[in-house]
Amino acid sequence: MDDRDEPILIMGSGALASLFAARLAAQGVDVTLFGTWQAALEALERNGVRLVVGPASELVYRVRVAREPQAVRGVRWALVLVKAWQTERAARQLAACLAEDGVALTLQNGLGNDAILERFLGAERVAIGVTTIGATLLNPGQVRPGGEGIISVQAHPRLGLLEAVLRRAGFGVERVEDVQSLVWGKLVINAAINPLTALLEVPNGELLRRPTARAMMGRLAVETAAVAAAQGICLPFPDPIEVAERVALQTAANLSSMLQDVRRGAPTEIDAICGAVVRLGERYGVPTPVNEVCWHLVRARAAASVSW
Repeated sequence: MDDRDEPILIMGSGALASLFAARLAAQGVDVTLFGTWQAALEALERNGVRLVVGPASELVYRVRVAREPQAVRGVRWALVLVKAWQTERAARQLAACLAEDGVALTLQNGLGNDAILERFLGAERVAIGVTTIGATLLNPGQVRPGGEGIISVQAHPRLGLLEAVLRRAGFGVERVEDVQSLVWGKLVINAAINPLTALLEVPNGELLRRPTARAMMGRLAVETAAVAAAQGICLPFPDPIEVAERVALQTAANLSSMLQDVRRGAPTEIDAICGAVVRLGERYGVPTPVNEVCWHLVRARAAASVSW
């Protein structure tokens, strides 16, 4: 059987979920998006997933949607692209539909998602990865790519065919020995950029043009790197400030996922980003005052606008 004949379940219906769905569907893969955001599910059913490729140009691909685990029972491949605060719900749903010999690959932001998934699915059915791919959700079911990146995954015996399908869809996929190094490397970048863009309501590159914001970004990156070092985690780069600033420059026009969440009144991932840094900093005796302030400010900002 051609590996494209094997259905792929995408947990989520937001920006990255829509981007992955479009690129996989473009290769003839049978894609189903499982979510709870009704506006997105209805748009996907009605119009397909819409990939914006130019100022007035988009490509449209038909995909399936699911609202209950029974609709996708027995699926062997799943990509987990829900927000961190939705992970437990997604894990419970996957426990009801993922095949015994299946695998769920998490590419989520923040810390602790893999542990939640393993609690419900077992370690043998969970694969851990990190992606630097960006996307902006323009409307439910309509997504604009936010710059190319790579997917880094820890080796897993059930991932081979899924990796092949992702590569065929144009994604750069690499296997790594120490995925926690990359998870923390991405956390440094997310902690440095996302909360500030959400609070200031600016695209990533604007942080570099405002001296006080740039200084705050550097302090967030350094604090997060210090918590990683206290745990013996070796980051994939030597200078956290340089990396955070380079990513902000490379993605200057992008709206961070946290800013997108705040703008549409959705809960944010701040607890799994700055909140996780603060909690682990306390455990390992590492001061994280700037992460703590941003954690509480984003929570307060989001609480004023959450609509679903």
